[in-house]
Amino acid sequence: MQSCNMLSRNLIRISRFSRGFATHANSSLNAPPAVLHLKTGQSFSGRSFGAPKSIFGETVFSTSITSYTESMTDPSYRGQILVFTTPLIGNYGVPKNAAPCDNKDVGVVLESERIQCAAVVVADVAERFSHYSAVESLASWCQRYGVPGITGVDTRAITTLLRDQGTTLGRLAIGGDASQAAPKPEEYWDPTTENLVAQASTKEPYTLNPTGDVKIAVLDFGAKANILRSLVRRGASVTVLPWNFDFNQIRDSYDGLFLSNGPGDPNHCMEAAMHLRKTLAEWDKPVFGICMGHQVIGIAAGLDAYRMTFGNRGHNQPVLALASSGSIKAGRVYVTSQNHQYALKLQDPFPAGWEPFFINCNDSSVEGIKSTTDSGRKVWGVQFHPESAGGPLDTIEMFTDFLAECRAHKLELAARGIKTQSSVDIPERVIVPEPKRVAATA
Repeated sequence: MQSCNMLSRNLIRISRFSRGFATHANSSLNAPPAVLHLKTGQSFSGRSFGAPKSIFGETVFSTSITSYTESMTDPSYRGQILVFTTPLIGNYGVPKNAAPCDNKDVGVVLESERIQCAAVVVADVAERFSHYSAVESLASWCQRYGVPGITGVDTRAITTLLRDQGTTLGRLAIGGDASQAAPKPEEYWDPTTENLVAQASTKEPYTLNPTGDVKIAVLDFGAKANILRSLVRRGASVTVLPWNFDFNQIRDSYDGLFLSNGPGDPNHCMEAAMHLRKTLAEWDKPVFGICMGHQVIGIAAGLDAYRMTFGNRGHNQPVLALASSGSIKAGRVYVTSQNHQYALKLQDPFPAGWEPFFINCNDSSVEGIKSTTDSGRKVWGVQFHPESAGGPLDTIEMFTDFLAECRAHKLELAARGIKTQSSVDIPERVIVPEPKRVAATA
């Protein structure tokens, strides 16, 4: 009996000791009230965390069960009020968001340098966080970047509304604003009316890994860092260009062209699509696009883009390959990570020289297109994210496939005595280390 009591006391001590590893966040129990208003008329009351300010945005939901830090720093979520369907968010905190300061790394651990979404909505924000790489809580991170959040709401009900009636505009009212009436329909702000790509894109060109064996130009529509990282880690020299840069002026200096993801309406990117149409007509080197880049390729090819009812956002989206290319085999289903509100229309016939590449197994939307074998081009576009981060890695080798085609084309040209022209004078990226703080921050 005495040994049992001693064992119980030791287990209690161990339990208390283990809980010591978890770090307290600022409690939201006494936080100001918050209300999420939807333009469709519904309101949800809860408590606020993060920045004490009210904000408008487009209300969307994500079914991702992990990687909330990567989702929140994804530029494709710019202007959006992000609803997480996973009940508990913030349990593993936020890591320090800084990578080695050299020209071979993108300079961040997450998907960009800051939080990109307008606000976050969670059922239960974690009061404690515990992870070996965590340096601060979700609440303090949001507060530091001026991003409001609401917790204590029924995210199942919100998600059901968004799923059934479609993505809707919203207003997150904090503090004193929470007691005021919901905005009138005409007062809601629609972020898609603005060119969010122009806001998210780099303003000046820069180069990563200048000594890479193949030179890839990236049109930056709001690129996730892991896209650039996936190219650099496979040995490519990557030059990142503004979204509307006329690549035709310097195309002979590169071995391939990549078009990144980005936020908002692809119809704001018609200038880039027209530049690309000329590139595709006159240039025979490989081209690859992801998400917004895929939509721009489709528009350049003659397809139309449309706004989906609620979009696809999550790490568990199945797509069926309709054609084979590199590591992708026709007839196989791949599980993918997605974040998009717009898609390309599936039409019959498809534009000459093009064919569907992937189709979504849930809603039959177009998830990829490619140039046909007899077109003489090597162009691929996918609506999902092969680089994932986080999510499934079923299609990660598409980056390897793309660079393999770039290298093969470069060798073919060399065998014919044709060399890539000297690259234009674009500075290497200089990453300034974060200033030291009393407490480490993300």
